[in-house]
Amino acid sequence: MFSYDYCQARAEEAGVAADVATLENVREKALRSRAAWLEIAARMRRVEAARIARQAQAET
Repeated sequence: MFSYDYCQARAEEAGVAADVATLENVREKALRSRAAWLEIAARMRRVEAARIARQAQAET
């Protein structure tokens, strides 16, 4: 399982790779990778928030 920080770090790496890419297809691939990692990280945050809300509601 990935952590939020891991996903953010992979997104940052992909962003750097896109910035230094000289070939357009390589840059586009890195940008797609960055977008995917950012979406995974965002989804992880949403799932965690929902879990916390469910636990809080179950405790009341």
